Amino acid sequence: MHDSEEALFRAVHGIAGRFAGQPVPVVMEALLRHLPKAPGLEVTEIRKIAEEISVGRDPSGL
Repeated sequence: MHDSEEALFRAVHGIAGRFAGQPVPVVMEALLRHLPKAPGLEVTEIRKIAEEISVGRDPSGL
């Protein structure tokens, strides 16, 4: 795994732990604030990640 991918997965994992069960807009705001810049990461993908976290899942795979 590349360093940038690992940083991304770790950031998602941390946010998932802190924001599980929160409304999607709250999780989206946290993701947009804390995710490292990653090529190809689109807002639609970030929204899908936020939706997963909102229902209590950790989409990082960690």
